[in-house]
Amino acid sequence: MKVRSMITRTAVAAACATLMGAGVAQAAPPSGSAGWEPLTPVPSLDVERYLGTWNQVAAIPQPFNLECARDTQANYQLIDPSNIRVENTCTTWTGGTNGIVGNARVNDTVTNAQLHVSFPGVPTQESLDGPTNYIVAYIADDYSWALVGDPLRTSGFVLSRSPEVSPEKFGEIRAVVQSKGYNPATLLTSPTPGGATDIRPL
Repeated sequence: MKVRSMITRTAVAAACATLMGAGVAQAAPPSGSAGWEPLTPVPSLDVERYLGTWNQVAAIPQPFNLECARDTQANYQLIDPSNIRVENTCTTWTGGTNGIVGNARVNDTVTNAQLHVSFPGVPTQESLDGPTNYIVAYIADDYSWALVGDPLRTSGFVLSRSPEVSPEKFGEIRAVVQSKGYNPATLLTSPTPGGATDIRPL
């Protein structure tokens, strides 16, 4: 499963993809709104189709990815039925490349869409086992893009197979993000070739 977006030890990954609870908090939504309910996974995730490379095209800023200026990617490769190798990379503000390799462990064998992502050397994320911090909340029918976050929505990542994202596609993404209980203004675009050229709210 996709595990978060790019980083290094001080700037970890869209992935998922992946995501771990140290996000920028959103304002509390009105009582009874979707934002008060934990983020829910898609009913069923086809792990084989989810593997491969994803481009981060928008995300809630996280302390671990502040060094990433553009071209943030996550690559997922199956290790065994319960574990996925996660490799996150990005281009830094100085033009260098950051990368880190971690593991995504499936916590929910019913949907396969809830995982615990861990990275060696990253505080609070070193253990292979742990609570769910990576939820695939939306996946396009053709697996062309996905929305990933944590149960409390302190993290959120929009992943796309293609780095190219049209204004119309960003409109679709914005609508889905909002329907899943996120405030679209808290997710910022991530520059990619053929996609966003600047960093701005969805």
